[in-house]
Amino acid sequence: MSSRTGSGLKGMDIETDTEATDADGPKNQDGGRPDLEPPARHMAELAGAVGDGQLGDRTPCPDYAVRDLLAHVSGLTVAFCAAAKKEFGPLTDTAPGTVPNPELAADWRTALPRQLADLIAAWHSPAAWEGETRAGGFTLPAVVAGRIALNELVVHGWDLARATGQRYAPDPASLGVSYALLGQPDSPTRAPAFGPAVGVARDAPFVDRVIGLSGRSPDWKP
Repeated sequence: MSSRTGSGLKGMDIETDTEATDADGPKNQDGGRPDLEPPARHMAELAGAVGDGQLGDRTPCPDYAVRDLLAHVSGLTVAFCAAAKKEFGPLTDTAPGTVPNPELAADWRTALPRQLADLIAAWHSPAAWEGETRAGGFTLPAVVAGRIALNELVVHGWDLARATGQRYAPDPASLGVSYALLGQPDSPTRAPAFGPAVGVARDAPFVDRVIGLSGRSPDWKP
């Protein structure tokens, strides 16, 4: 789960109406089933360009170096894949913050792209979006879990790009999903998981406004 400290699920006011509008940003009209493939593929591209010498660099997540962020992304990718398949167990039932962040696996350069491909395939199944599932120790509508998974990729993709000096180019549809999710009043996906929203000018790029809602400053630099 995206985090400074923990999950974006605890206490969530779950809504199944996914249509949200912004005066200057995309409108999410995905019927509740957004496509995780664009942000997952972008995450794979960003991770693939990380140099070994950058693994110890700081990131916008105060507690994470780049290696920790990559390990976190690997873990959440596997967990949300299990949530899509409704394969319940430790991966879906362990609350974030209750166990230490795992070490980055030695084979992460081959494992993470494979995990992201599995995530894409899992959420491409219509059955993944039906009924309820579990994530972070909570039971919630599967359609909400899928949107949270997408948002994790969007926000952490920005984290990784900014930490490693890469260009970040998220697809507009995914940004719209994140904006709708993070913009829910008092949404725990924003706080405490992300912290209070950071004020961003209304005429700022849409990606900056999404990142601001996540509790990050769009101006952050290593």
